[in-house]
Amino acid sequence: MPPQPTPRTEPLFTVTNDTLVLVDFSPRTRSRPPGPYRRLFRLPGARAFTAGNLAARLPMGMFTVSAVLMIAGSRGSYALAGAVTATGLAATALVAPWTARLVDRHGQARIAVPATLVAATGSLALLLCVREGAPDWTLFAAYAATATTPNTGGMSRARWTHLLRGDDEALHTANSFEQAADELCFMLGPVLAVFLCGTFFPEAGTLAGVVLLVTGVLFFAAQRSTEPPVTPPVTAGTPKRAAPTRSAPTRSAPKSLTRAPGMPPLLAVCLAMGVVFGAMEVVTIAFADARGHRSAAGAVLGLQAAGSCAAGLLYGAVRPVGRAADRYVWCIAAMTALLALPLLAAAWTGSLPVLAAALLVAGMATAPTMVTGMTLVQQRTPAGRLNEGMTLAVTGLLGGIAGGSAIGGWMVEHRSAAAGYGVPVTAAAVALLIALTHRRPEEEPGGNSRTPH
Repeated sequence: MPPQPTPRTEPLFTVTNDTLVLVDFSPRTRSRPPGPYRRLFRLPGARAFTAGNLAARLPMGMFTVSAVLMIAGSRGSYALAGAVTATGLAATALVAPWTARLVDRHGQARIAVPATLVAATGSLALLLCVREGAPDWTLFAAYAATATTPNTGGMSRARWTHLLRGDDEALHTANSFEQAADELCFMLGPVLAVFLCGTFFPEAGTLAGVVLLVTGVLFFAAQRSTEPPVTPPVTAGTPKRAAPTRSAPTRSAPKSLTRAPGMPPLLAVCLAMGVVFGAMEVVTIAFADARGHRSAAGAVLGLQAAGSCAAGLLYGAVRPVGRAADRYVWCIAAMTALLALPLLAAAWTGSLPVLAAALLVAGMATAPTMVTGMTLVQQRTPAGRLNEGMTLAVTGLLGGIAGGSAIGGWMVEHRSAAAGYGVPVTAAAVALLIALTHRRPEEEPGGNSRTPH
């Protein structure tokens, strides 16, 4: 068999009439450096645990809406439905930090799976109680059991922190993706719940949410290669091998993260941010209802989430500059300014389409603010307690949402829906004031703090 000719790679020069022709035989494929998100998901196991986490996270936007539709449809009382879901929210605020602490101490798989099965049992018990006409008190008891649902978003962020340790730029991209995923799930979850409950039967949304939650958590927990190792927290009674120096003694981690350095103002900002979200939801529904388009309120709020999702992905593709604490102040300031747009649109025009456009723009400051806030939570949480720290931030948001819903409802009832949009602006301004007055000068650029953990 004759030898095969070697492919020509050097350029060939030739002359046609009076024209010099250059023929380039070099390969046309040029390797481009992958983008920030492609680099992120090229890590071994990243795609697998993300897929499971997204499946488990989608029901978070389904359960409340499904429970309201299921209870109101069978019992004919939105007041009862609201009271049941509020009870579940309060129980979650109490139980979630304890669940997260167990996750940090014993590992994600060992705690998340049984906690999820307990929560799924609570949802199924609620479904059966509603369907079989059980007494009202059983609905409260059943829905309170769902408080053991683990913070799947926090566990995913903990995995990114473990995989990307030392790479602040990649961790910034990962946090941005997670926030965009949160926005996407809370945008699609209610739509899916309404579709299932309205198309099939009232319990379909809850049933589908349970299946997605259990399946997603089981698949997520099965990805053991990316699970962060368990780090026992340092306490006052833990013996130390040797003190580094007398001038720099080792500081033990606080028993409660609410007293950890820099955490109280962060949690206070989360509480104020929750007021923004809770008031915005109630006021927007009331504004749409006053104009005879209550069914469009979900789509209008979805635009706000869409703006946040898009901004989050864009924010993650940009390299962060300066200290996270400084970026946090600027993000909250931008959020405060943009939240004035819905207030102006509602007060000056009274038009629902104009309000929808204003919410789309206003939502673009949400994800960057939340991403930077979670970055600070990761920096200021002592080692081995990351899930607990992020769950405390989520708990602050939940408490703020409950308070914001109540304040927004009072404003709508006693003032007007347009005036209600002043509540989110005020809450964001309070968050900005807290962030400005509690900036930590000892934090260095690059995301590290001199304060020992």
